[in-house]
Amino acid sequence: MRNKRKMGYVFLMSLLILCCSSTTVFAADTSAEYVPQLYATIWSLVPPVVAIVLALITKEVYSSLFVGILIGGVFWSGFKPEATILHVFQDGVVGVLTDSYNMGILVFLVILGVMVCMMNKAGGSAAFGRWAKEHIKTRAGAQLATIVLGVLIFIDDYFNCLTVGSVMRPVTDSHNVSRAKLAYLIDATAAPICIIAPISSWAAAVTGFVKGEDGFSIFIRAIPYNYYAILTIIMMVTLVFAKEDYGPMKAHEKNAIEGDLFTTGDRPFENTSENAIYNKGKVIDLVFPILSLIVCCVIGMIYSGGFFSGTGFVEAFSGSDASVGLMLGSFFAMVITIVFYAVRKVLRFSDSMACIPEGFKAMVPAILILTFAWTLKAMTDSLGAAPFVASVMNSAAGGLMNLLPAIIFLVGCFLAFATGTSWGTFGILIPIVVAVFQGTNETMMIISISACMAGAVCGDHCSPISDTTIMASAGAQCNHVNHVSTQLPYAMTVAAVSCITYVIAGILQNAVICLVIGIALQIGVLLAIKAITKDHTGRVKTTN
Repeated sequence: MRNKRKMGYVFLMSLLILCCSSTTVFAADTSAEYVPQLYATIWSLVPPVVAIVLALITKEVYSSLFVGILIGGVFWSGFKPEATILHVFQDGVVGVLTDSYNMGILVFLVILGVMVCMMNKAGGSAAFGRWAKEHIKTRAGAQLATIVLGVLIFIDDYFNCLTVGSVMRPVTDSHNVSRAKLAYLIDATAAPICIIAPISSWAAAVTGFVKGEDGFSIFIRAIPYNYYAILTIIMMVTLVFAKEDYGPMKAHEKNAIEGDLFTTGDRPFENTSENAIYNKGKVIDLVFPILSLIVCCVIGMIYSGGFFSGTGFVEAFSGSDASVGLMLGSFFAMVITIVFYAVRKVLRFSDSMACIPEGFKAMVPAILILTFAWTLKAMTDSLGAAPFVASVMNSAAGGLMNLLPAIIFLVGCFLAFATGTSWGTFGILIPIVVAVFQGTNETMMIISISACMAGAVCGDHCSPISDTTIMASAGAQCNHVNHVSTQLPYAMTVAAVSCITYVIAGILQNAVICLVIGIALQIGVLLAIKAITKDHTGRVKTTN
């Protein structure tokens, strides 16, 4: 492990030296109409790739993201130090933090942290843990309960990650399920569920990108072809019933059974305070705040879409602003929860107020990573990653029509993995798909749009710089790099099966037959992996 870290730091320093020694290659121009020389070239994808590789090698996410941001700034400025610093901080860090959408998400994140802290202090989480311990008897039951709750909370992936984590963490801990496995279950029931739920912020986003067509109808028809989302659900359930894990997750699960839920020495959430101040807490003290949060967030979403101004429910949800809806909804849910606890006399008003800085503190790691991830995306956008990928897709659309869904899936995977955004990938690829197939082959257009959505979710699921992945780590209170490294083999397995299924779908163009083939392939691959890894036993030592 130490050798890997040294290799990572050597790689990092080599990149910086390379950047500093190449000042004669590019010319910088900081005028308003300035276009960098590397704009819309393959170099625009280098900064996120470097950040991801460094994070996986060094196991240190903050510096890795910053190096990626710095390289993006250097590429943009033409290696001029002043222009680089100004671009990184003014257009990058300050730009993303002053963006109203991003700030709304951060406010929502902080309020969720405060509410979780209040539920813990009031004893609601402990009471639910006691109840669950009586009713959920096995490790498999704890994992299935996590999956079911994740499926039920389909409104928004951010909301899903933090809510499922706060509710199920005491349950999975009591059954010695590793934090890495919990983070995987949360992440795999966040975006993959939202992308096949008609009433969700993701459905609204996709609908908005389908110009010239009935976006909502196309979204509904694309659900059976969304193989990555469907096969991810099959993957989770099969793993639970088979009671078998593989890759790095196997080590985490073995160690968790013996009492070590974290495996690695870096466990920033281990000492998070979850002790109740009073012993009056009941299950209702967790259930009521969660239900309030769900109801208030739904109301907030439809409010932001104009429901109370006469717009229909479906149209309001499709046109909603997730940032505004979640921010307003979570705020009112927090107020309701404070009043509820005061009336029940399980938490005094002063104790609720004391939870505000504690909840903020608990979310600082997630906020930092999100800020760096958004800044890295800003650097990538300024280098023209979107036009570059669009040009590649346009050139690929001319031939191999039957293979186009699989190609779109792979491009979506890579783009979302490199940029950490599913919605940005939708915005790039879906208009291209519509332009290629509109008025010619509607079935292939549906399959290809679904392949774009599936690829975007897959890349988002795998990427260390994805906000959903970051939220899943925060919800499970798991080391972020541990979550990414343990999840990758699972996500890549589903991605491989999905890609094969899209090749078949491009040929057969039949939703039912292709889905049955994909499910059979997925279960077969997992059974084969179980047979191969069956003889691997023994505790894996923790690492520092």
